[in-house]
Order: sequence, then structure tokens, then C-alpha cells
Amino acid sequence: MNPQDIRSIRARRVWDSRGRPTVEAELTLHDGAVGLAISPAGASRGTREAHELRDSGAARFGGLDVMQAVGNVNGEIARALVGASARDQVALDRRLIELDGTPNKTRLGANATLAVSMAAAHAAAASLGLPLFEYLGGAEATLLPMPQIQIFGGGAHAGRRVDIQDFMVVCPGAQSFAQALEWTAEVYRHAGLLMQERGPLRGVADEGGWWPDFETNEQALEALVQAIERAGFVPGAEVAIALDVAASEFGRDGRYTLGLESRELDSDAMIELLLGWVAKYPIVSIEDPLAEDDPQGFARFTRAAGTRIQIVGDDFLVSDAALVREAAALGAANTVLLKPNQRGTLSETHDAWRAAREVGYAGIVSARSGETEDTTIVHLAVGWSSGQLKVGSFARGERMAKWNEAVRLEERLGARGRFAGTAAFGRSRG
Repeated sequence: MNPQDIRSIRARRVWDSRGRPTVEAELTLHDGAVGLAISPAGASRGTREAHELRDSGAARFGGLDVMQAVGNVNGEIARALVGASARDQVALDRRLIELDGTPNKTRLGANATLAVSMAAAHAAAASLGLPLFEYLGGAEATLLPMPQIQIFGGGAHAGRRVDIQDFMVVCPGAQSFAQALEWTAEVYRHAGLLMQERGPLRGVADEGGWWPDFETNEQALEALVQAIERAGFVPGAEVAIALDVAASEFGRDGRYTLGLESRELDSDAMIELLLGWVAKYPIVSIEDPLAEDDPQGFARFTRAAGTRIQIVGDDFLVSDAALVREAAALGAANTVLLKPNQRGTLSETHDAWRAAREVGYAGIVSARSGETEDTTIVHLAVGWSSGQLKVGSFARGERMAKWNEAVRLEERLGARGRFAGTAAFGRSRG
């Protein structure tokens, strides 16, 4: 018996930021080390994501309970993994994949397998007395990510009050992670004051960004630039804009319906709209500018804008290594969003990041809209040296837990730490 072998695995139902059930796994090793991890949940999801197992036939919680997934961890998964080494993440994750036996974790549930996969990594790190990021990346894991932080929420995160899902800021002028947060805090505050001036402040969206109250999508961009300026920063040079269009939410078969503006666009018109925004506003990154079923449109947009801005695949790539390679061959996107629950294990998510580096793409480790106090993704961003981290807004505890963890990691690294800064974007544009 090895001290790092798994002694026990148990799961429990806990609750996410929407008050919905999710899965927490607790994994204990023979040396007493314990790992805890919680699976998040998304609101806008790509059709090729791994399957999140819910008790859909049950009346409780509108069919969103996770007791089947919890039972799978406590039963079949525990029986298969007890006695296995937590130190061999790839072998452990391969066993989870084989045990499920389906392409997208539809039998056991990606929420079950991911919680166990992450908990194993935490337990192995604890056994060695290391923080997770150092366990994952070794002594070379010293790169603090550039944060992408939502200021206005939209799309599926805000009752589709505006079509664009995330209006975010990044801080290319900041010299440290902590300074990027300081600057964002001021922009967020001034954006809230702007919304108060427009009328009654309507609160915040799913990820903590201000609830949008605009007549057009472009008005949100105008307001964001105004908030940056009122906070005392130079738009573009010090604080810039990143968008998550999440076009699969309102686009299908090459047609895009902007509900806020009551108009329909084809792929070329959608590209023209976005290129106009890039020319007019200090935008440095656009996520899912076209829908997942419009790869040719994605490629046309990349050809038109890919040398100037970061073009991110989320629903388009779903953290899948094979899809990253396909997109690169097509010339579509130049950056991959890395969401562990899109695949269901850490190893598969890391495979997507490895494929991205092979084809010259940048990477952004990302949270989901349904989150918890779990901070695993912060350690993934640092441990994998992704250079960018997207968590949501600068409000709500499930978001701030992650930003604050990154502050701690920057302090822990001290002089060894390096802030990604503008290099985070340059890697995706060759």
C-alpha cells in the first residue's frame, strides 16, 4: 500500500451560486491527505460539451437535482478508484473515462467525474505539502494570469436583456495581478454609478456584472468606455475591452437574431458588425463571435481580425483537443477557453491546452456562470501557465473567492512571480 493511494471517496450534494444542486467530492489518501472539489455548471453551453447529469425525471428542484451523480461517485466510481494512486492523474482520469464508457460522460455525468478528478489532484498536492498550482506545474509555475472581468452581464446570464453575454475589461497597462484588480474595481464602481444615472439600478446578473439597461448592444460598449474614462484610465492603453458574444445562443445555420434590436443578420453582416466595433472601440478579445455551427464564418472573422485581436473559441471548441486542431487547420480562432467541466476530467482539459500550444493558440482558464467557493481553476491558470483567467465579475462571493486566491498566489510567489500582462494577448496573434 502506497501512502498516496486512495483510501476513500465520497460525494455530497452542495449548492452553487444560483442556489442549484451540484456535486462535491471528498477524496482521502492513506497518508491522511484530503482533497475537496466542487463541479460548476454553465448556463450557455456548447452542444459538444460533456454531459452534466441531472435528475431530470424528478420533480425536486425542477429536475436539477444531482443525486444520481452523487450516487455514481459514492458507488461505482469509489469502488473502481479506491486503492489507485492519486499521483497518477492521467491514469486516474483514464479510468474514469473508461468506466463511463460514453463519448461525453452521459452515463456517470461529467459533474461526477470532474469533482473526483479535481479532488484527486488536491489530495495529491496536499500529500506532498504543495499548493495545487505548484504540484501541477512545478517550480516553473510562476506566471500570474491576466484577469478578464465582467462589468456588464448579458445574454443567458441576464435574462437576454442584451444579446452579447459578457462586456469585460482587461488591464494591459497593469504591472501586477493585484494592480489589475485595483483598476478593475474602479471601473466596476464607476460603471455602477453610470447605471444609477440612467435610472433605477437593477442589480447584478448571474456572474456579478451590472444588469444591463440599454436600448442597443453598442450602448453597452459606449457605457463601458465611459466607465473606463471616469475611473481615470486611458481606454486601450491601460484598460481595454473583451467581449463574449456567445453567438451560439442567438445564431443558427448562419443566421443571427439580435433580439434587443429586432434584426436578423447573416454571417457576413455579423462579421461586419463586429469588425465595426473593433475599429471603433478598444477591443482586444472577442469570444465566440460566430456560432459553433458556423466554422466558415468563424474562419472568415479570424482572417479579418486575427492579427489585431484575440479570437476565442468556447462553445466552438468546448475544451476539446481534437476540435482545437480542427479549428487551427481551418484557420478559425486563435485562443481556446479552458473549462474543465466541458470535458469532465483535468487530463482532458489539459490535453486541449497542450493542443492549443502546439498550434500556437493562447489559452484562458475559465469559470462557469453557476459557481461555488471552489478555487481550483485559479491554480490551473497558474500551474498550467495559461496567462489568462476569466472568472466573472468583481462582485459575489463565488467570484471574489477566486480573485482573492490569485492575490494570495501572487503574494506567495513574491519575486519569482511574473504577471502575464500584454504578452497574454500577443501569444495568440503570432
